[in-house]
Amino acid sequence: MKVYQTNEIKNIALIGSAGSGKTTLAESMVYEAGITKRRGTVEGKNTMSDYFPVEQEYGYSVFSTVFHTEWNNKKLNIIDCPGSDDFVGGAITALNVTDQALILVNGQYGPEVGTMNAFRTTDKLNKPVIFLVNQLDRDNCDYDQILHQLHEVYGPNCVPVQYPVACGPNFNTIIDVLIMKKLSWKPEGGAPIIEDIPADQLEKAKEMKAALVEAAAAGDDALMEKFFETEDLSEDEMREGIRKGLVTRSIFPVFCVCGGKDMGVRRLMEFLGNVVPFVSEMPKVKNAAGQDITPDAAGPTSLYFFKTGIEPHIGEVSYFKVMSGTVKSGDDLTNADRGSKERIGTLYACAGANRIQVDQLVAGDIGCTVKLKDVKTGNTLNGKDNADWKFDFIKYPNSKFSRAIKAVNESETEKMMAALNKMRQEDPTWVVEQSKELRQIIVHGQGEFHLRTLKWRMENNEKIQVEYIEPKIPYRETISKMARADYRHKKQSGGSGQFGEVHLIIEPYTEGMEDPTSFMINGQEFKMNIKGKEEIDLEWGGKLVFINSVVGGAIDLRFMPAILKGIMQRMEQGPLTGSYARDVRVIVYDGKMHPVDSNELSFMLAARNAFSAAFREAGPKVLEPIYDLEVLVPADYMGDVMSDLQGRRAIIMGMDSEAGYQKLNAKIPLKELASYSIALSSITGGRASFQTKFASYELVPNDIQQALIKAHEEEMKDED
Repeated sequence: MKVYQTNEIKNIALIGSAGSGKTTLAESMVYEAGITKRRGTVEGKNTMSDYFPVEQEYGYSVFSTVFHTEWNNKKLNIIDCPGSDDFVGGAITALNVTDQALILVNGQYGPEVGTMNAFRTTDKLNKPVIFLVNQLDRDNCDYDQILHQLHEVYGPNCVPVQYPVACGPNFNTIIDVLIMKKLSWKPEGGAPIIEDIPADQLEKAKEMKAALVEAAAAGDDALMEKFFETEDLSEDEMREGIRKGLVTRSIFPVFCVCGGKDMGVRRLMEFLGNVVPFVSEMPKVKNAAGQDITPDAAGPTSLYFFKTGIEPHIGEVSYFKVMSGTVKSGDDLTNADRGSKERIGTLYACAGANRIQVDQLVAGDIGCTVKLKDVKTGNTLNGKDNADWKFDFIKYPNSKFSRAIKAVNESETEKMMAALNKMRQEDPTWVVEQSKELRQIIVHGQGEFHLRTLKWRMENNEKIQVEYIEPKIPYRETISKMARADYRHKKQSGGSGQFGEVHLIIEPYTEGMEDPTSFMINGQEFKMNIKGKEEIDLEWGGKLVFINSVVGGAIDLRFMPAILKGIMQRMEQGPLTGSYARDVRVIVYDGKMHPVDSNELSFMLAARNAFSAAFREAGPKVLEPIYDLEVLVPADYMGDVMSDLQGRRAIIMGMDSEAGYQKLNAKIPLKELASYSIALSSITGGRASFQTKFASYELVPNDIQQALIKAHEEEMKDED
């Protein structure tokens, strides 16, 4: 295979909603390029993409698939991404390491919520976009309506390069206004029959070409000047203008295709090869230190590993992008993230489940290798001249669906954890948390289907039976008023005994409050003489402020750390529900000790019990985590979605419209989000999406607080 240079390489992400036909289109693309000799089908479970057993089981793409085509002496690296919102990590990864987004639009439904989410990501990453209307052979396809929707949603920058003469089962002809030709296909698809545009289509074609010429001219000052003079551009000038417009996102060309019948695919690939920007024409990527990295084949070698696949009989397949320099088989590189040395074995150009061996890959290219000893997803390997370069530009969305997971056979827990960590290398949007607070192993993902896929793989691939449980909620406890308590711990059982007595006052803590000087409790004044103060930022949020105000040597200074330890123990397991406590100020002002029997343990126990007693008298409150929620929903479903949210104790903060959808912002308790992805999908038929972000802790309603306290008391009885 030829060694392609940076100015001969184009990297393209194939994205769009579930069901828009990406896998089928990819099959036609590799067939047209001669990478495969036959076109597989999703139904036949023999496509180049979707080759993992779980994908064949569900009939959905679960992982992104990296493949390449050679076209017209150019190399097109293409990443076919899952369409389901549950597997959005694949699309986000692909868009970060490619330079062009090809967004498929379902010919039956037009732009969907998945289309919008994909476009929003391209906007955030400033990536060029081509829209591709697929499945034009479907009964209810209406191209003109889809084009109208694209204009409404994404604006006038959506400019058609092609339009179909007819949609539906009779689809076999398009008019291409860039080359001003009619393209038609026989039933088997493939190479088009190219003819002049018939008279009955000529006027419409000229109108569309004029709009395309104007849009192409807008991308370049010289072309715009010529357009003003002649109102026309040559075919080559149009290509140049479109290329520049793609880079600046001033034009979103719209193409037509029927991937299932291999109609329009060859023409699409010609456009990708001739017009789409090369790696060398795109903005430079910054490394973690903020330096611009030029994709220069002669520069220092640097590889960024963006994906790990685990395949039977092979093990880990590591996919990388050459950020700089040239990599060859046998090169010795340094892992900037882990400090280890790594020797590159065989290099491959990617072709789905297959790989084509190559001798070297240059800056901008995408490839893979196997049998690396210590490289994980997100790592950077460098040559000796730039050993400290790192890349961390991929940012994944917050999780939307969480479940506690446990092995049915507890003896397999360690094996299950190893499998979870291995699977997270394949999909970083699976997040595994061993929660000390909740005493559960929590798996976070992007949706119910996302986690169902993980469970299928665990049981079918790893042979470990697991079960999901709704995770506990990380409540917090705090107080709302001041309280005082004292406790004497005394124990005598032969030999030296135990004695410690602690008097303390607790009160709610707020940032910036002044140190106390005195307290009035039940008509008695307690003056404070501060001897020491510690402010502890709690790892679970909030603060504990511990003040030593003991005078006259009532408690020796050496016992203060033990008193603080006893208080921290109760902060870690609050008196009401066993949840973490936060935002409390504790003033130890008096106590007693024994010259022989007092020790650290005695004062730790005395402090713990005094704190518990005071906490229960200080207007204790339970706080729950509240999340910001953003829902994108078609207008038809807005009423049902709002009604459901109100039933989940959500507070609607505002509504807006975005790209043809309604955007609803709310605040909602985490408890009510537990199964929200399932409910939203059911209400909207899968046509809505949402994202969440932690906002704050807020008081739970009193009836819920009482129920939580009662449940905790029952749990304590059971443990006793």
